[in-house]
Amino acid sequence: MSNNCIFCKIAAGEIPCEKIYEDELIIAFRDIAPVAPVHVLLVPKVHIQSANEITSENSHIVARIFEVASNLALELGIAESGYRIVNNCGADGGQTVAHLHFHLIAGRAGGGMY
Repeated sequence: MSNNCIFCKIAAGEIPCEKIYEDELIIAFRDIAPVAPVHVLLVPKVHIQSANEITSENSHIVARIFEVASNLALELGIAESGYRIVNNCGADGGQTVAHLHFHLIAGRAGGGMY
């Protein structure tokens, strides 16, 4: 856990969130500033700063995130109509929190581009 990382604090239960899924590797919760009717963040519990830090030792966490995203899409009723899974990497890529995370976005025609 990084001491100043908001997502580490959420994963540790120090900051509340509208959690919709949790297991030993990841937590998924609703975004507090959604860009579409469905906007869920999927976050590893261990601190990985960005996609640039995905390695053979931690890539199983990313695979788990995509498994959970698929299951959540079914549960949320968006699997058939479609959804986006977005990762922003680095400042120029739009990453605003220095902790790897993925956005599950749906409910708006065109994918809710932002």
